[in-house]
Amino acid sequence: MTYAYRTMDSPVGELTLVAGEAGLAAVLWQDDDPRRVRLGPRIERGDHPVLEEAGRQLGEYFSGQREAFDLPLHFSGTDFQKSVWAALLTIPFGETRSYADIARQIGKPSACRAVGAANGRNPISIIAPCHRVVGADGALTGFAGGLKAKRYLLGLERRFP
Repeated sequence: MTYAYRTMDSPVGELTLVAGEAGLAAVLWQDDDPRRVRLGPRIERGDHPVLEEAGRQLGEYFSGQREAFDLPLHFSGTDFQKSVWAALLTIPFGETRSYADIARQIGKPSACRAVGAANGRNPISIIAPCHRVVGADGALTGFAGGLKAKRYLLGLERRFP
């Protein structure tokens, strides 16, 4: 599969948006570990209508004009990972869930660590809001974009009810 990508500036740093035939495949961080999201060797800079729309919607999100995204998404991963990422999409704007909450939601209540690992490999950051997942005590935990970005995103959502 061939993917198109473009970069965009944001308040949390430069983001790389990646789209394939089926939809948005990734939102990557400036200093992202290249092993975190594996899309294959065929990624080329280019135009794609999903990239334009994703950039527009992310701009609206960062300016406080958008709480939910409406984009075709294409997750590449295991069935378990996809179930976790689907659960992320159900977390309302401005709210958080714990890893245990997600594990219960997907019917695997003892899989908190596996949920954490899948959350860390979420390829479509921000749009599939892995930043809304916190520790059981509410503490901020690891985030591919860094804890400063996670804090910013959660604060952004609290500022714009």
